[in-house]
Amino acid sequence: MTRITIGPFNRVEGDLEVRLDVEEGHVVRAEVTAPLYRGFEQILAGRPPLDALVLAPRICGICSVSQSVAAAAALRDAMGCEAAPNGLLATNIAHAAENAADHLTHFYLFFMPDFARETYSAHDWYGATSERFAAVRGNAAREALPARTRLLETMGIIAGKWPHSLAFQPGGTTRAIDLGERVRLLSIATAFRSFLERVVFADSLENVLAIATAEELDRWRDGRSGDFSWFLRLADSLRLADLGRGPGLLMSYGAYHGMNGELFPRGIFAPRATVEPLPLAQITEDVSHAWMRESSADPAYSTTVPDPDKAQAYSWCKAPRLSGQPIEVGAIARQTIAGQALVADLVSASGSNVRNRVIARLIETACIALAMEQWIKALRLSEPFCVNSRDIADGAHVGLVEAARGSLGHWVAVRGGKIERYQIIAPTTWNFSPRDSLDVGGPLEQALVGTDVGEAGPRAVAIQHIVRSFDPCMVCTAH
Repeated sequence: MTRITIGPFNRVEGDLEVRLDVEEGHVVRAEVTAPLYRGFEQILAGRPPLDALVLAPRICGICSVSQSVAAAAALRDAMGCEAAPNGLLATNIAHAAENAADHLTHFYLFFMPDFARETYSAHDWYGATSERFAAVRGNAAREALPARTRLLETMGIIAGKWPHSLAFQPGGTTRAIDLGERVRLLSIATAFRSFLERVVFADSLENVLAIATAEELDRWRDGRSGDFSWFLRLADSLRLADLGRGPGLLMSYGAYHGMNGELFPRGIFAPRATVEPLPLAQITEDVSHAWMRESSADPAYSTTVPDPDKAQAYSWCKAPRLSGQPIEVGAIARQTIAGQALVADLVSASGSNVRNRVIARLIETACIALAMEQWIKALRLSEPFCVNSRDIADGAHVGLVEAARGSLGHWVAVRGGKIERYQIIAPTTWNFSPRDSLDVGGPLEQALVGTDVGEAGPRAVAIQHIVRSFDPCMVCTAH
């Protein structure tokens, strides 16, 4: 047996290492390490509860709005109040813009450049793919980055700035939108739709979302020039549907909340099973292989105390579990649980894998692009965008949202007007968790087992595809 260590991975920041045990060219065991400790949970303890609205967004500059919305939701639960309908709509618009920008960044800057590696030079598609998607010099990024920039202008209108805005409050959003600004928001949404229809899909979003099965997807792809079709051809050529299969269990906290429920509902999904309600009380944190001292397994009552000399530990990331099981989160979970026809059909046929994760993110981008247009039109400009905050009662409270990478939860315990405990379980905490007390690996650890690395060892591009299909955001992971 050979042990190899690969890292750093992320193309945003490099705080990820993967240790692989390899026998006869195949991975037989994986250990995923988050080597950076952040400590935000300790920073928040002892502070006034509303300080979470200032500090939590600074956990990450990529998913800052997601952290803001989770903190605001936890405090709204603590206050026992409802947000203004306009505030919910404005929050959804900004949150969707951030998540869609994340999806674009993942596809064009993090994932597709790996197909321009010399490893694939013998394939007949290599030359054109390298010219299109190579890092720095590829022409795809020159189209995607301006589209992403324009989309994020949404933040300036709704939140004043991005990242780390203070606009997202328990009662809604702090800034009322006037008629001229709604016109600007619609213009941004229209431009984003145009980019998706012209560059990503080479078809209308309605037509893309009407694709219901894998067979229809194959027929739709043939002869089409968009980047989505380009990826599908590469995925077939390299059999990415056979690569990086997850544990099978999927979870969503529900995304984009409104007065009539969520755009994407809350629930859990298991292979060969229907979507079931989310048993929130069965979420636990295992620290058997984390550099953390033991505390309550319930995130509402657990504490974060580092223990860097702990035996058998190999990560600062805790191991969250649902009913004792590792759970995969992300767009593939949201869309499967929401019953999106194409994603559900793909998952039914081949489970969660590299190909299906990327497809789900692009399909979701089309969904939220259309939803953004409707939310903007639904704003009632003469009505409030925020209601007043209320006193916060002692007790344990939770705020649940969906970031681009998956389920994000903030658990806050308040006593005597101060934060007694604060716990954050981020999407990458779920997907990149270490092993638990039963020696069961997290979703990425399981997805890596069985991968053929051949003689390439740590340079095996298959490992890159699997890790990047989960889109690690390590700064969000360990607190």
